[in-house]
Amino acid sequence: MSDNYAMEQEEIFSKVMRAGRRTYFFDVRATKAGDYYLTITESKKFTNDDGSFHYKKHKIYLYKEDFHEFRDSLEEMIDYVLKEKGEEVISERHQKDYKRDENPAPGAPKDDESAGSTLDQPAASNFTDIDFDDI
Repeated sequence: MSDNYAMEQEEIFSKVMRAGRRTYFFDVRATKAGDYYLTITESKKFTNDDGSFHYKKHKIYLYKEDFHEFRDSLEEMIDYVLKEKGEEVISERHQKDYKRDENPAPGAPKDDESAGSTLDQPAASNFTDIDFDDI
């Protein structure tokens, strides 16, 4: 790897947020020119039928020129959700005392298949996992 690539990937400041099976990584990195940008990575753990597991990662690159608009949009969306639905978590599977049903009903999707899907969104299996670090 070149020194320029290593500098571009240098982590300046990092923060980790764990949320159930998901972990979010917030990293400030430096560009080749020495400016800073932010990466937000979601890493989600999936368990295979044999008990082994793997992680799927999704990354967002956010540059300084977009910070204010991104923050304003995020705050607007958060405010909307809290105004419409409040802060109480409705889904049973997100409650602290939730116990996974080891014997789901026949034909019911596995947790990994249904996680993140809603009526408005396709199941996660319809997406291609892309590692942007390879680009």
